[in-house]
Amino acid sequence: MTPERGADHPVDAVASGAGGAEPAGVMAARAARFAADLARIWPEGARDDAQVLGVAVSGGPDSLALLCLAAAARPGGVCAATVDHGLRAESASEAAVVTRICAGLGVPHRVLCVTVAEGNIQAEARAARYAALAAWMAEGAIAALATAHHADDQAETLLMRLNRASGVGGLAGVRERGQVPGAKALVLRPVLGWRRADLAGLVADRGLIAADDPSNRNTAFDRVRMRQALAGADWLDVPAMAQSAAHLAEADGALDWAAAREWAEAVSAEGLGVIYRPRAPRAIALRVLTRIVTELDGAPPRGAAVARLFDALVARQPASIGHVVARPMPGGWSFTKAPQRRG
Repeated sequence: MTPERGADHPVDAVASGAGGAEPAGVMAARAARFAADLARIWPEGARDDAQVLGVAVSGGPDSLALLCLAAAARPGGVCAATVDHGLRAESASEAAVVTRICAGLGVPHRVLCVTVAEGNIQAEARAARYAALAAWMAEGAIAALATAHHADDQAETLLMRLNRASGVGGLAGVRERGQVPGAKALVLRPVLGWRRADLAGLVADRGLIAADDPSNRNTAFDRVRMRQALAGADWLDVPAMAQSAAHLAEADGALDWAAAREWAEAVSAEGLGVIYRPRAPRAIALRVLTRIVTELDGAPPRGAAVARLFDALVARQPASIGHVVARPMPGGWSFTKAPQRRG
């Protein structure tokens, strides 16, 4: 859930959760489309309408549209949460606006206040946000969390990752169904097939005034520059790019499956280390190496470093990555954790 909130704004039109400008029957059609999308990726929720769907709502247009769609598709089966990172002076008033919108829709709402650690602000805010949402889900017995990632997000991510020479895993983007980062809770992205303009149009038709985060126009961020470039390239097919990201996600899953099989059949623990007798192609072996290093070192390595490790071992050269030492041996490679140096 990327915050998309900004300055103070009128709330009178927001409080009821619906406006008078929406054409008759339009919301019903939108809700039916959303319900079908949700049922496809969350069939257990479709079979049991007693399961509660949690919605992450920042107050921006994307998440407000998701809130309205979920409330219409699952009346009485939705609750919402807004994470207040405390990074901007307006955040508390924006969360209060979401509370009033939810009250108008009959949706229970919680404001989750978090403290963001120092460092990479975006990464730390994301970690704090998902940790708070996972705790909220556990406390309220919420079966799944819905976030408002959409087709334009997918296309932007795909192009950004292409620009960085990412592999299949990076190009895959987000999946329609997965786990809340850092937790085992279920996360759903039911509007991945929707365009940003469609969601904004729904919000406008409902008479809602979405918050506006100035950072969404700050060209210091790669995503903002990519978004602006896409807006000026009407010859690009955003839904097609989003579908390509979905295909890549399927391929990424297939590589994970193959890597798990390679691990089971070609990796063994010996002494204090690990022996890997590779049989699979490079793309799969790289994933196995990543898992070996992560388990021995306690932290996932960078992809470029794993690729260099692979090339060195193929060339029958010893190499190290993090605190892990790798050596070629007859029929395979050995991996051990380097002894800690004494001060």
